[in-house]
Amino acid sequence: MEVQHSDESSHDSLEEIEDISDSGSDFEVQLKAMKRRKQTTALLGPRAVVDEWLDSYKQDRDAGLLELINFVVQCCGCKGVVSREMFDGMQNAEIISTLTKEFNEDSVNYPLCSPGPQWRKFRASVCEFVQVLVRSCQNSFLYDEYLFSALLALLTGLSDSQVRAFRHTSTLIAMKLMTGIVEVAVMVFAQIKTTQRRYDAERSKSAEHRASERLEELQATISELREHQEELSSMMNATFRGVFVHRYRDRVAEIRAVCIEEMGVWLRENPGDFLNDGYLKYLGWTLHDKQGSVRLQCVRALQGLYKEKDLIGRLELFTSRFKERMLCMVLDKDPDVAVEAVQLLLLLQQRTEEGLSEEECSHVYPLVFASRRGLASAAGAFLYHKLCSAMSSEPQEADMGSRRAAFFNLLVSFYIQSEFHEHGAYLVDSLWGVAGAELRDWDTMTSLLVQEADQGRGLVDEEEGALIELMMCAVRQAAEGHPPVGRAQAKKILSMKDKKTQVQDKRRITTHFITLLPQLLAKYSADVEKVTCLLKAPLHFDLETYSSTGRLEKYLDLLLAQVCGIVEKHTESGVLEACARVACALSQDKYTFSGRADLVVSQLLDSLTDRFSSHLNELLQGTADEDEVYSAATALTRIAAFSSAKDLTSWKLFEPCFQLLKSGVESRDIDKECCPMSFQLMVPALKCAAFHVLWEKVRVANSTPTKAEVKRLKKEVCSFCIVCQSCLSVGQPEIRDQAFELLCDMLLLFGVSSVRSQPTLQPLAHPPSDSLRFDMAAFLLDYVFTEPDDDQLSGEAEGVEEVKMATLQRRRNQLAGYCKLVIYGILDLSTATDVFKYYSKFYKDYGDIIKETLSKTKMISPVQSAKTVCLSLQQLFSALAPECVGGGQEFGEIRELAKRLAMSFGIDLHRIRKPLVSLHMDGIRFALREAAEVEQPPNLPFLEILSEFSFKLLRQDRAQLSAFLSAECGSAAPSWPSLRMYQRSLQSGSSKPREDGERSATLSPHSTPAAKRRRTTPQGSVSSASRGPWLDSSSIHSNVATPGLTSTVQRQPSKHLPVTHNTQASTPGSDKGSIISEPESDDDFSEGGIHNNLATPGLTSTVQRQPSKHLPVTHNTQASTTGSDKGSIISEPESVDDFSEGSLQRKVEPRRRSKLPIAQASPSSGHCDLESHLTMLSLIEEDEDDEVEEEEPEIEDFESDDSDHDTDFTLPSTRRSTSYLEELFQ
Repeated sequence: MEVQHSDESSHDSLEEIEDISDSGSDFEVQLKAMKRRKQTTALLGPRAVVDEWLDSYKQDRDAGLLELINFVVQCCGCKGVVSREMFDGMQNAEIISTLTKEFNEDSVNYPLCSPGPQWRKFRASVCEFVQVLVRSCQNSFLYDEYLFSALLALLTGLSDSQVRAFRHTSTLIAMKLMTGIVEVAVMVFAQIKTTQRRYDAERSKSAEHRASERLEELQATISELREHQEELSSMMNATFRGVFVHRYRDRVAEIRAVCIEEMGVWLRENPGDFLNDGYLKYLGWTLHDKQGSVRLQCVRALQGLYKEKDLIGRLELFTSRFKERMLCMVLDKDPDVAVEAVQLLLLLQQRTEEGLSEEECSHVYPLVFASRRGLASAAGAFLYHKLCSAMSSEPQEADMGSRRAAFFNLLVSFYIQSEFHEHGAYLVDSLWGVAGAELRDWDTMTSLLVQEADQGRGLVDEEEGALIELMMCAVRQAAEGHPPVGRAQAKKILSMKDKKTQVQDKRRITTHFITLLPQLLAKYSADVEKVTCLLKAPLHFDLETYSSTGRLEKYLDLLLAQVCGIVEKHTESGVLEACARVACALSQDKYTFSGRADLVVSQLLDSLTDRFSSHLNELLQGTADEDEVYSAATALTRIAAFSSAKDLTSWKLFEPCFQLLKSGVESRDIDKECCPMSFQLMVPALKCAAFHVLWEKVRVANSTPTKAEVKRLKKEVCSFCIVCQSCLSVGQPEIRDQAFELLCDMLLLFGVSSVRSQPTLQPLAHPPSDSLRFDMAAFLLDYVFTEPDDDQLSGEAEGVEEVKMATLQRRRNQLAGYCKLVIYGILDLSTATDVFKYYSKFYKDYGDIIKETLSKTKMISPVQSAKTVCLSLQQLFSALAPECVGGGQEFGEIRELAKRLAMSFGIDLHRIRKPLVSLHMDGIRFALREAAEVEQPPNLPFLEILSEFSFKLLRQDRAQLSAFLSAECGSAAPSWPSLRMYQRSLQSGSSKPREDGERSATLSPHSTPAAKRRRTTPQGSVSSASRGPWLDSSSIHSNVATPGLTSTVQRQPSKHLPVTHNTQASTPGSDKGSIISEPESDDDFSEGGIHNNLATPGLTSTVQRQPSKHLPVTHNTQASTTGSDKGSIISEPESVDDFSEGSLQRKVEPRRRSKLPIAQASPSSGHCDLESHLTMLSLIEEDEDDEVEEEEPEIEDFESDDSDHDTDFTLPSTRRSTSYLEELFQ
């Protein structure tokens, strides 16, 4: 069989080659040739391919080995072929060098890293091929000391190559070979034990019964098996030392992950040889790897070990050394790693004798409230196991009800102690996968609530509240079938099975709670929180059940009676709104019993309206006493709660509410403390009037109204807006806050853009007047953009924080409402200056809202948005005192604001050209106003603020602005300091010699902006024009194409030498060495010294240590390559226990490299020329005289940047800032 035919058969058996997306790649030519020569017969499987190759190997082992070598080479994606002459006359190093020269470096892809399902299948097929090969040779060619020895030697050489494709592919094949050999070694060891047992049994027989021939046969078999065992041991040792030891710390994370994954298999399959400290230490070290994929494989490998009970005893030392690191990994920034770490800790808790202490478990408990559902579910499984363990004290003969009751008692206690109240939905969702049966046990939960505390098993008040909240969260989860808001959901469409389960759960919930809910409402009717929570249950009922049988209608009457009783008993808005939702749900026309429910609700509203109307005249005349005011206020509050959910226009409440509001605004006593009930009347009156207008608009939009009706509604809108505007200046915060929020909603819903699409609503358009714009802007200045200390907070120390949070929440609501008016065109874009001016000062509280508003205004009109930004700065500058102009703290704050606003323009300099030029021109005109009339314009220092935007200008725009500046200054062109600073910024792109600014200013019109410090942008990276403003964030790293031929060793700068940055070959994907530190000897592990050499346990480090900031930075255009060890920047362990004398331990010897000509490093030289020079540089072997002995850099102590402490574990926020941004444009 020919070499090429073997390669074709192998590939065709591994996968069906489809279209190749990577045109011009190394392996494209070979793959297309294989496709053309594809056999018409059915595709061969790996077993058939191996059998066919073995037949050819038996006929000519040299030709067969050559065929296998070419298969490996072509799996790497190399178009070179090893000829028979090369095979006979060259060493492995020379063959690899020749193949490297023939490797096409134009493409960065090779089969193992190519995207697409066909290449994922290719990888799996190669791995299967290797495993089948080992199994097929386990009784023959595995011990011929030729085939596998030569193959492993070649793979070891390729794994040391500078070409990533060679190194990655050979490492994968070598590791899979090692795994196959380990499996064979286990079988051989078992055969030795079996044969030895037979030998001992035969030998123990008496002389007359003993068969000497049998003994000799068994002894020969044992000797042969021991020889095989030694050969296998030798191959495993060579592979481990020659490949694994160097590649488990390779620069490429995929290579490291392959090594660790297979190491886990070896430890699990052959614990006798591998499960010791000498091998376990590699797993311990890679727990600190900087790439999540490597840490993930490491944690999964440990899971496989801890699942085996027989291995737990041999892991005690490892557990004691690395338990702290495992606990810290539950907060890993990679969510998959964090999930696996929690599952690993669960295995530790279940399988080890000592388990985890309560303090150690506290690392996992808070994760049940995490926003990521996978992590929360894993933590929920951990918590469920702990709760079940705690229930083990219950007597075994206890019935299921008692055990469930004990479970809920423990769960309620945990929820109370966790102090994450209001997030019970997250806890329930975390436990839903493992404790779904318990959480659906409505009988046990309601029986606990019905019991009295004095019965011994009853719950105290706090426990009852917690259980009710958890029960209602479980009801919602079962009825809706999806996780709570804020939890990421992988699949959005429920399967048929899930839908069936959801319907069944909803039916069970309805059947159970229809009879018990009135009883629970009656018991807890006086408790606001409990009854509010219980009133959520009817919203998840199958309400048709009420009409299914006549006997259930009485429970409907009981429920309505309880709802009406609760309304009469409470005045809190939360419980009233919950009652309104239940009453309106029962009153829907689609139900047959809706008439009965509607009658009850109407009677309730009639009584409330009559009570309010009976006191209206006294209220308007100012003669009402305190009891009458209280009665009217409570009635109106209850009506306002129902008006948000039900159309109450037939009760005609607008006119009395408007009269009450008008009287209150005109009254001078509204702000006095002697009138404490004023806001309790005004606030519900505002709500009732507003909802009346909105319900009228809905009715008009859905019908054909008369002109009189439209005119009346128009008058009501105008009257209401006038009253709200008057309320903005009152002293009571409840009134003015409610008025401002209702004004924002009203102006938005009756704006020109909102009613334009419906002809019947166009006459109702109500644009804001100039005085209203002014008053709303003044409201922002006085009550939103103020320090929290300005508010009158509660005197109780424990309530101050809650009041501050509520105040901030209310202010964010108000600011979001105002910003919506700007974005939807209700207010002019120039009014956004009242918001942009405070972007820097209030960034912590409102930064997300203001930033989103900035972004949307740029979409609406980029030029006008830029002019608005400039106008904001001009207004702040004009408000400065004369002594602060040009210096001082306030002037510096304006410059800081200008810097922050400049960064909001993004990095696409071509897209922002026109807006930036307009901004600069407006700024120049403002700064040089009155330049011809006075000696020095008063606004001239504004040019210093304007210079903060200069680094975003392109070169031709700077020249245009320089000419415009000269024209505005006149022919004299005086040398004012601020003017000179601005002129320099137009020349260099920065107002002062900043590191980033100067580099950004020198950008050519067709280049991307310079990256931030410590990052290099390689030539040929993706243009900024094709990206988006989302790249503004420094946390986003672009995926730059990686050169196919790069060094695997990172040059560490000497502490006394300048740091050189390679601008061509140093890319984020290049191979530059290892990224983990390693102890000096095995003694460090075995005697407890390993923590001194390892990264401090904590959040996983993912950032490589950077050079010292004090070193000068120079730029070099040559590729940085080094000597023999291409995959490491750290020294190997020196323990003789690990490596014998003369093993494959190697030392990196940096070599001098001839520099490339400057012309070749320029962008105009061409990519191919550069890559060819890189190829030659990587292959040149210098004379010993040219070698420069350079001391290896000392590995400094592990230090992690601040960014390393960012994790994906986030507790649910009570500020809900994200929801405001989502609702901003809905």
